[in-house]
Amino acid sequence: MNWKLPTLLASALFTVFLSGCATTLDGQLKAGLPFVTDKIVSRYERAPQQVIDSVKKALAHNGVITSENALSGVVSARVDTRYVWVKIEKVGDNLSQVTVQVRTKWGDSDLVTASDIDKQIALNLK
Repeated sequence: MNWKLPTLLASALFTVFLSGCATTLDGQLKAGLPFVTDKIVSRYERAPQQVIDSVKKALAHNGVITSENALSGVVSARVDTRYVWVKIEKVGDNLSQVTVQVRTKWGDSDLVTASDIDKQIALNLK
């Protein structure tokens, strides 16, 4: 009898803690696991337009570009069954910051795919 209440409380807390929403780079909420690392940030000494062209080339090579928001600087794509968001920000005079976020269709992060896309962006800049 004494173990039922702690087990019930633990399972309720486990369910509440692991289910939820994650914020994407374009500011929308997507169902997924919160509190997990799903972003890779890189900086390049290039103009933002050169970086945007490199991002589009890398995403088109791996999957399908689904949207591009010029105001927020976010390019979205689907790579296999993963959702990919890439945000390009101007940091300095000739310095751009690229943030790559990848989530699976179940809401988990995929840092391997994010790393691969980040490397391809860097290779396209050369």
